[in-house]
Amino acid sequence: MKTTKFIALAFIACLLNACGESFLDTEPITTKTESNYYTTPEEAAEALVGCYDALQLIWSGSGIAMPVASDVMSDLCFGGTGAADGDSYPMIDQFDKTVSPADLNLFEGNWTNYYTGIYRCNVLISKMDQVNWTGQEYLRGQIEAEARFLRAFFYFDMVRMFERVPLLTVPSVENIPQSEPDLTYEVITEDLLYAIENGSDVPFEEIAEADYGHANKWSAEALMARVFLYYTGYYGKTDLVGLVTGADALAYLEDVISAGGFGLVEDYSDLWPAASTYAAAKAGKPIAENTYAGETHKEVVFAIKYTYTSDYNGNTDGNGWLVMNGLRGTNWPKSGYGSGWGACTVLPSVYSGWDANDKRRAASIMAITEEGITFDNADQKEHTGYMTKKYVPTCDKNGASTAVNLGGVNFMIGQFQDYFSIRYADVLLMAAELGSVNALDYVNLVRARAGVTELGAVDKDIIYEERRLEFAFEGIRYWDLLRYDHTLAYAAGKVAFSGTVKNGGTEVPKIIDGNNLIATRGLFQIPNNQITLSDGVLEQNPGW
Repeated sequence: MKTTKFIALAFIACLLNACGESFLDTEPITTKTESNYYTTPEEAAEALVGCYDALQLIWSGSGIAMPVASDVMSDLCFGGTGAADGDSYPMIDQFDKTVSPADLNLFEGNWTNYYTGIYRCNVLISKMDQVNWTGQEYLRGQIEAEARFLRAFFYFDMVRMFERVPLLTVPSVENIPQSEPDLTYEVITEDLLYAIENGSDVPFEEIAEADYGHANKWSAEALMARVFLYYTGYYGKTDLVGLVTGADALAYLEDVISAGGFGLVEDYSDLWPAASTYAAAKAGKPIAENTYAGETHKEVVFAIKYTYTSDYNGNTDGNGWLVMNGLRGTNWPKSGYGSGWGACTVLPSVYSGWDANDKRRAASIMAITEEGITFDNADQKEHTGYMTKKYVPTCDKNGASTAVNLGGVNFMIGQFQDYFSIRYADVLLMAAELGSVNALDYVNLVRARAGVTELGAVDKDIIYEERRLEFAFEGIRYWDLLRYDHTLAYAAGKVAFSGTVKNGGTEVPKIIDGNNLIATRGLFQIPNNQITLSDGVLEQNPGW
């Protein structure tokens, strides 16, 4: 289970402008204030906990979690959810606001929580000179490196989702216009350069247990390569805002590979709780005898850490979005699958077109008929017969929620599975894409783990196909589609669909017009409430 818990202390949250009006109306319970709090390294480290806490908020508070939205908007999944639910998920799936015109604020919870995290990072970074670092000078660079990594992480999500966003690098509540994306990418790049230079360079096998989940030099180098590939691909550029070249990005990845101490988990199914319980059941073993590798191992370069301690009193520590992907109203204890809300139904062609010998297929997709799952689709929207398997609730042999068994309030808010933001497999495939002399070896390492034959040569399209299979349903595919070709023709062709799905058991047509992706440029809808609150300073993205 968890070895690190990012739980913000109440007084830290108040200092970081995260308390509600009712709390502010009460008498202060501590003499700590923003002006005198940031004086010791210990206090700076505590404030950093508040920055990490925002990682749990961005997708689990409200809104639609980015990994879920990304899968829905890709060529792998439909929106799904309940048959009687609204059409917000189909709307983003089809890039068409006419599908559900009343849904104007789908991502408002995400928007506000990203800015909560950015604000917390800005406060901490601005207070670094206020801290007395005497005797612990080495901590200064490391704490600031982690705060800058997190700020870069938040802004990279936002600039991909919304592109033009208000850019704040100091604590502020000023109503400012949206910045051009290059300015945001400059901040992201400069923050990651600082994190690479000052972050911990302890290799994975030597990291202390107390430091699991913290950003370090390796995670910053890997994220820099991801930023480089997305920016240059989506905008058709050759370098990252004049600060990082392709050679630089490759060198960062090669450093992670040679010195980071990472590796591939031997069995792909062991990366995912539900995949590992299914593998145990398929082998004729009790699901409790699965070989799940856990949440801290050599393949995790960076993860968002979650716990099962969320409650309805303001503590948001758990993976609140994972439940969206579970089987609609169905526990399947034979394989350890827990129930959920039925989002992200998988296109049948993804399953049927996947080599049955590839171990990643069974680890990635719940095949309802093929696995013998008893499932009533009467309450399922956009039913296809296939669901995702990587980020889903699990249950025990009696059908009881694993999260509840551990002490979670309920299965809806108690999910605790970490999100593997960057895996070592991604480092290998990004390095191959950037032209490493070891490109073929890196791709074949990934393929060998999957149990498929080695290749004799690789190119961009082969690597893209490998990425599609390796990272299916991890919230990565959509961004790969957008960066393939800055005209977006490739992405539009991939997401286009014409066929049928079942809504409440009834077959209905389903059409996705790829031109809608081009019209929106693949961007997300800026919450209308935020535009209103800004008195029109913010502008909506085209197509929405």
